[in-house]
Amino acid sequence: MLYCSTRGGVQGWSFRDVLFSGFAPDGGMFMPETLPVLGRDTLKAWRRLSYTQLVVEVASLFIPTQLIPRPDLEVLVSEALSGFSVAEVVKIARLKDGLVLLELFHGKTLAFKDLAMTCTVSFINYFLQKEKRRATVVVATSGDTGGSAVQNAMGVSGLDIIVIYPHGRITSVQEKHMTTCLEDHIHVFAAEGSSDDIDQAVRRLFADQDLVKSNGLMSLNSVNISRVMIQLAHFIHAYLELSGIERVEDDAQLPEMEVVVPTGGAGNIAAGYIVKQMGLPLKLVAMVNSNDIVHRTVTTGDFSMANVTQTLAPAIDIQDPYNLERVFWLMLGRDGAAVKSMMENFQHLHKHPLPEEHRRLLSKIFSTGTVNDAGILETMRRCWEENHYVLCPHTAVAVWHHYNCPQSPGLSRCYVATASPAKFQDAVEKAGVTYSPPEKVLMLDELATRYENLERSQDWCTDWEDILREKILSVNSVRKNGGKCYC
Repeated sequence: MLYCSTRGGVQGWSFRDVLFSGFAPDGGMFMPETLPVLGRDTLKAWRRLSYTQLVVEVASLFIPTQLIPRPDLEVLVSEALSGFSVAEVVKIARLKDGLVLLELFHGKTLAFKDLAMTCTVSFINYFLQKEKRRATVVVATSGDTGGSAVQNAMGVSGLDIIVIYPHGRITSVQEKHMTTCLEDHIHVFAAEGSSDDIDQAVRRLFADQDLVKSNGLMSLNSVNISRVMIQLAHFIHAYLELSGIERVEDDAQLPEMEVVVPTGGAGNIAAGYIVKQMGLPLKLVAMVNSNDIVHRTVTTGDFSMANVTQTLAPAIDIQDPYNLERVFWLMLGRDGAAVKSMMENFQHLHKHPLPEEHRRLLSKIFSTGTVNDAGILETMRRCWEENHYVLCPHTAVAVWHHYNCPQSPGLSRCYVATASPAKFQDAVEKAGVTYSPPEKVLMLDELATRYENLERSQDWCTDWEDILREKILSVNSVRKNGGKCYC
């Protein structure tokens, strides 16, 4: 299994190479050069597996045994997923009137990011120890990714984490999952802007290949293909549990299943499309909040970036859904030149009207819907009244679809529950729902914090880039001399 860039300028990279990377040198995103096929026999055999065993099987399709031998891979994944609060790692909640939720939020930071982050950090640590080296991670976050990277990298001494979050645009719990970690290798910045603003500065850093190579710079955002690869597993798990595949005769067609996904940066929906390309008969629905670029792109071809609106679902307050690049690449038959032209135009002009032919192709990959804050609150209230089940506002963005789009007869459907309501207590209170956060969330208020500010200047993007560059160079200089960053 080798990897290439979506923009056609890089081929033949190994899993180890792309694991320790960010954007590809040509500005694109890494993808497998070929996708394995999931046949009926494989899927039926996998029904007997636990979620952890399923992740091992999925990872083994993309990580050659000469890089991580199978026994080592089993240990890495098992240890990575051992710290979840439920033994099965993920849970399925079956509620009234056919509402089925795939709960992915039982990790350290109570969000689905933990599923892939734990495994990816484990893979990174495996190579760092084997090669006796260090790496520097830069993470831009809209709320959940940064906290997951910080919490799951604690104790990994060979990894410095530089995380930047949008100050005042995320919840207190999201923020404290980052700022309360005082370990020497964690460096947190609060930026006066949106997550899309932060992405601009970070993309500039990764465009400097001298900086990347000389400082071992890499990403733990879903830019990193390892994150997306592990996310394939929960789509497969949901299908095996809910589609009715076990009742299908050997000569019959596999049943289709609908999966509804709250969508921001589009990493999760991209994973769903990848696994669909591998043979899983999924009908995908990407639901967004008022930051509706994905919805506009699919329904009208308006692939244009607007100002980010702050909503009750902050982790998907994104107008630059960068993982759509992976979707476009697959959609256009792996045409790197076409993707390069499209995405560079989008980055420079913040818009790229999709030709109608491309829009139609995209609309066949997944459908979309958009929900405002009033719809989020109404969905949370209704789910509580009917089920005594508390939704997080992001999951409510998806579940709105349940109450407003009738399910097709005979079609199984599940909703991806991406985070715990414990992280979004203000939204829960606004919805009028009774909820007591767990003790580990309440205790965050008692912990000391540490972070640095990135203030909004006239030339903020260049200034942020310079400050982050200086931090990267400073951290690596300190490490080479065996010193500490914080005393």
